[in-house]
Amino acid sequence: MEKLTLYNTLTRKKELFVPIHKDHAGMYVCGPTVYGNAHLGHARPAITFDLLFRYLLHIGYKVRYVRNITDVGHLVNDADEGEDKVAKKAKVEELEPMEIVQIYTNSYRKNMEQLNVLSPSIEPTASGHIIEQIEAVKKMLEAGFAYVTNGSVYFDVEAYAKNHPYGILSGRKIEDLYTNTRDLDGQNEKKSGLDFALWKNALPEHIMRWPSPWGTGFPGWHTECTAMSTKYLGETFDIHGGGLDLLFPHHEAEVAQGMACFGHSTVNYWIHNNMITINGQKMGKSLGNFIQLDEFFSGSHPLLEKAFGPMTIRFFMLQAHYRSPLDFSNEALQAAEKGFERLMNAMTLLPKLKTSDTSSLDVGQLRVNCYDALNDDLNSPILIAHLFDGARMINSINDGNVTITAEDLEKLKQLYAGMVNDVLGLQLANGSNDNSNQKLLDETVGLLLSLRQEAKQKKEWALSDQIRDSLTSLGFEIKDTKDGADWKLKN
Repeated sequence: MEKLTLYNTLTRKKELFVPIHKDHAGMYVCGPTVYGNAHLGHARPAITFDLLFRYLLHIGYKVRYVRNITDVGHLVNDADEGEDKVAKKAKVEELEPMEIVQIYTNSYRKNMEQLNVLSPSIEPTASGHIIEQIEAVKKMLEAGFAYVTNGSVYFDVEAYAKNHPYGILSGRKIEDLYTNTRDLDGQNEKKSGLDFALWKNALPEHIMRWPSPWGTGFPGWHTECTAMSTKYLGETFDIHGGGLDLLFPHHEAEVAQGMACFGHSTVNYWIHNNMITINGQKMGKSLGNFIQLDEFFSGSHPLLEKAFGPMTIRFFMLQAHYRSPLDFSNEALQAAEKGFERLMNAMTLLPKLKTSDTSSLDVGQLRVNCYDALNDDLNSPILIAHLFDGARMINSINDGNVTITAEDLEKLKQLYAGMVNDVLGLQLANGSNDNSNQKLLDETVGLLLSLRQEAKQKKEWALSDQIRDSLTSLGFEIKDTKDGADWKLKN
């Protein structure tokens, strides 16, 4: 088993990943609130934790990956008062809340499939786990870390802080939090502005509601993740992931809730991906720089100069380390598109390389470099740099300037299939990367080049040029050699 190190937000350092159960890994990641189409910000955590999921599987772990769907309890502005995001959208669209949930869950899953993000092992919904959330709230009440007011239940941060450090994950000090707390509507129900809702009493106009020991209401946004993660992964599990924007208050609340429910920490490794900006600005609907994934794929947003395919978006994300901020621009995506094409071109050349008795390429060292990059906190940009080094060698072998043995070529094919396809999750832009489709492409282009060669032998120059020019216009680069014509996709 590879020695994987991960940066743990809780300890603020890289740590060797040691699972609770040998050869098994449990991972929970906060999924989307399904009240709108997925945007670029949704893609980053999805791709980040897909990379981790894929790599854990690749190096031999049996992984249970849980990614939730928030379909209730997440209020506008992440507050404890006001409207539920899903319910608000339902009113605007004049639909049932669960119709909104179904529409945007389907849309999200479609986008994830386009990005070649693997489905999680379990995808629980908040509305499907009301009983578990009520039981979690009961535990927090029994432990003395929650209180009931007017049919709502709030987490008592001050009572908790007397026994446990509140702010341990985000690095915030409770004294500073008190100072910075401002008065909010409905705060008269709370003992303190720091307290957060575990269960909310439903006002008459609130659409989504369930019976509870404290009255008819709905769960708090933070409660659902604690209830569902521990239900499917146990009272202590390996990895909890999500975007850096969830660090406070959402994940900080989860730390406190887990401790309040079970008397100990529930998560060993907290992993956070950094944010995406657009031309240096934070991405947001209010700023008008909010781009949905479907708009990227169609090129329909005014900020886009052209359409960008799902694999370009995926490659763009993987070119940056997941803990680094990532700035979108048309230029950055165009560069990613060219880089992705260069890597895929090298992949298409691999089956056609001629072997020799000697090898100029140290495949073993390339393999070590690739795994070292991934084991160092999933350093995908360094991995991609090593794969580009290999791609240059592949092009040199194809041009006849460098030699490779049959044994090394087989190792190289396995390395690229493992790294590019299995771990990075990259595939040909047409959505297929399997051998049958590649074989079909090889045979089709090969047939056209054979017809061109036949035309040249018959001195039918116009037909020969027409075939070459047609292939060139379709994006193929044709190169005549002493052994016949060769081809590759253009960079």
